[in-house]
Amino acid sequence: MANDHDDQPGVINVPDDFKVQIDKDFYEAPVPLMSGRELLELAGKKPAERFAIYLKVQTGQPERLDLDAKIDLARPGIERFVTLPLDQTEGFRDRREFVLPQEDIEWLNGSPHCFELVAEGGVLRVVLYDFPIPPGYQCRHADVNVRIESGYPDTQIDMVYVHPALARADGKPIGAISGDDFDGRQWQRWSRHRTGENPWRPGVDNLATHFGLVEHWFANELNKG
Repeated sequence: MANDHDDQPGVINVPDDFKVQIDKDFYEAPVPLMSGRELLELAGKKPAERFAIYLKVQTGQPERLDLDAKIDLARPGIERFVTLPLDQTEGFRDRREFVLPQEDIEWLNGSPHCFELVAEGGVLRVVLYDFPIPPGYQCRHADVNVRIESGYPDTQIDMVYVHPALARADGKPIGAISGDDFDGRQWQRWSRHRTGENPWRPGVDNLATHFGLVEHWFANELNKG
């Protein structure tokens, strides 16, 4: 975003910093016109050829930028971008094959992740790409998906599926996991469930609260002996 200072005697008009958000971090762009390649390098994503960068828009699906195409950062508002390592975009086709409640769509559109809504064999799944994995596993990002059952949002979301399969860096086993075939890939199913003390709350729980629980599962697993 750029705004010129009001004209004042003896004051030279200079533009404010061109601020952009890339994933979860904010950066000051040195010039108002930058290419996808330059934005990736600004965020430390090098070499740029190993990453994809998407412009997030208020409505609709994220728009992928060509590496050498320029985007005008002087437009009103802070431009938001999301990046994906190209080895994490395997299978990403920007699919929207079913409809979710509006609050879930708003959360997905506001998140730093590319996502897909995929229907396969009568099963509906929300897939998030490049989901952060806490230190202590063999990788720092992975794709994750959850199943959306009939009756949602009154019906709960349960468990999580991960690709590639997670392994603890200390070599200790992860309990209650199994394989699951979906979308041409083998996923690791984490059989984690809500308890009587932490039941699904229709009207309160949704994708956002469930993925918050997923983050807790990943972190809590590392606290086990």
